[in-house]
Amino acid sequence: MKIYLARELQEANKNNAEDNRNLLYQNRVLMINIIGSPGSGKTALLEHTLKALANKYRIGVIEGDLYTAEDAKRLEQWAYQVLQINTEGSCHLEANYIGHLLSQQRPSLLSADIIFIENVGNLVCPAEFDLGEDARVSLLSVTEGNDKPRKYPLAFKVSDATLITKTDLLPYCDFNLDLILSDMQKINDSAEVIPVTVKTGEGLEKWYQWLEKQLDIKKKRHVCS
Repeated sequence: MKIYLARELQEANKNNAEDNRNLLYQNRVLMINIIGSPGSGKTALLEHTLKALANKYRIGVIEGDLYTAEDAKRLEQWAYQVLQINTEGSCHLEANYIGHLLSQQRPSLLSADIIFIENVGNLVCPAEFDLGEDARVSLLSVTEGNDKPRKYPLAFKVSDATLITKTDLLPYCDFNLDLILSDMQKINDSAEVIPVTVKTGEGLEKWYQWLEKQLDIKKKRHVCS
């Protein structure tokens, strides 16, 4: 029996992620990895994002869940393509899962302009696995409390943007937005922090602008290469 060490698995994931990154670069596709706790609003955010941007861009979605395809079914009417990964107990997605889907032709996800990965609901394991994405976005809902960035700092440290979701509930929750912004500044002062709510739409336009900025950055990389 061979014993695989954790560092060997991480090294394999790193290599697979780099393969994914090269494939996305060659095909000029932007991939965004979205992480957050169960109930943080990942699917609702994607639902509104797809509705808003589907007329401008071809958007693919890789939906990660332990079981069921319920979230994927919510998104498929607006997406260019939605592919489901059921981990059946695993708490995160890995780069080889993503690479397998990118290599399929049905039609190919690589014909999209943007691919969103909705990772398994978790603030721990998904933060440790690079999937080859261009950017990582973490979600934190006001219903989760003020302590999450301090308790799970890696998830926010490795994120290029953090969305504070469900801000329409701020009057009803013991959530200090100023404290969160201060903690985020200490953990990752380069990440964009965007308060949003899908109920009223407040903050969503800023989120869409951030996405389009990432598309522009990717285009400029090709021009300069």
